[in-house]
Amino acid sequence: MPQLATYLGLLHHAEQTLTDSFVTVGHGHQAEVDVYHTCESLARMSLEHEKQLAPVVARYGEQRRGEDVEEPERLHAAGVAEVRAGPVGLLRDLQDLYLLATLVHSCWTVVLQAAQGTRDQELIEIAQTCMGETSRQLTWLQTRIKVAAPQALLVAP
Repeated sequence: MPQLATYLGLLHHAEQTLTDSFVTVGHGHQAEVDVYHTCESLARMSLEHEKQLAPVVARYGEQRRGEDVEEPERLHAAGVAEVRAGPVGLLRDLQDLYLLATLVHSCWTVVLQAAQGTRDQELIEIAQTCMGETSRQLTWLQTRIKVAAPQALLVAP
């Protein structure tokens, strides 16, 4: 199942990128206490997803970027390497996290469909759990974007 290995590689990389990006945004916007603490929690959640992938990767393998992976390579998303300053910067950083989390969620969706096709109960359970937690990450990001937008866009600096 080489294509499943390709998507497992994409998913693993996307979860790692999301973990690192949550940490970067949380630390970069630590003056916003809720952002700092929630990003730390959500980073731990993504890190746990990476750990849960380990037995699946051991079973099916994993193709990573640069390993003759052509088409999915275009799906790679760069993480948040540094944060932007100010309220608009926070808003943009939250949007970047939202895009990364959406990529992770869609990868879990694809992997869940493959798990159902192979009747791999362990992978089905992992994918359902992690997809649900990624939905929670997306919900928080969307809510925090809604909170940040009026302040960033309407209040003079």
